[in-house]
Amino acid sequence: MGADEEQTPFEPVEQKDDYIDDLTGLKEPQSAMMFSSSDAVLTIEDPNLHPMGKAIAIFVLFICMLGFLYGLDYARAEDGLVRPDEFVYRLSLTAPDETATFRGTVFDHQGEALVNATVYVSWDEEGVWNYSEMLTDSQGEFEFERLDPGLARVDIIVERDGKRDVFANRVLLSPPAMIEPIGFTEIDFTVPSQEEFAQAPCSNGADECEIRNIDLTPEQMEHPLMDPGAAAVYITIGFGFMGLAIIGAGFTVWALKSGSLLVLRTAAAVSFFAMGHYYTACLFGLVAFGLTFAVPRPRIPLTDPRHQDEVPSS
Repeated sequence: MGADEEQTPFEPVEQKDDYIDDLTGLKEPQSAMMFSSSDAVLTIEDPNLHPMGKAIAIFVLFICMLGFLYGLDYARAEDGLVRPDEFVYRLSLTAPDETATFRGTVFDHQGEALVNATVYVSWDEEGVWNYSEMLTDSQGEFEFERLDPGLARVDIIVERDGKRDVFANRVLLSPPAMIEPIGFTEIDFTVPSQEEFAQAPCSNGADECEIRNIDLTPEQMEHPLMDPGAAAVYITIGFGFMGLAIIGAGFTVWALKSGSLLVLRTAAAVSFFAMGHYYTACLFGLVAFGLTFAVPRPRIPLTDPRHQDEVPSS
């Protein structure tokens, strides 16, 4: 064998491309080989939540508590910081004019319907008092349309025994709800007996008067009469806030157990919609949502015991 025929034993030999690569135009990826003597360490993301993430989770639980208390305030209509009439009144301030319908039934003190009783509705519109009036029908019912939502004075005038009895109340006319074009207010009135009107003082200070008044508006300045259905919607909204707070807290506990940063971010987003008094839950929820993007995700060796606890045995 001549010198020209000798070849270097470790001389690289050019390999031909596979015909499949020629057909597809794609190269088959070559996997790197690792030997037991190598210093390389395989790592994965830490399955446990970073301490910063745990701190954010506690913060989100606090936000959910604020949202739950806010919903509880709504649900306790008579004892809460915000009452149903205040909530409806705020909505009426931005409602269009002539979008309220007011109806109801007038009864006497014995529960009988009063026929041909005058129902006089008046309301203040930018310093000018507007009014509308009508008589009750054979069933004692009345219905006004195209009124302005908001506060109004309702005088029910009944003529009997040569006297004119006026029963005055302060009423809150509901604005349109959601996408409805008209807001409906339904309130029934029970006119006091003639004996009660006889005991009421006359407006001019005389012993007897033709027009006798029982005016309940001073007692209704803070909490006027309103549609019971509007109060029910208000309470339902409160339960909705409490439900969102519970859902957000559930996602937070799930994130603490699973170590999922995505679940924690979802919990922060849900807590945002729990509102809270003075929009505290909205503000804090937005802060917590932004902080979730700053949580580091360290990597640990594949042989780390923390990872072994997460891997089920085969």
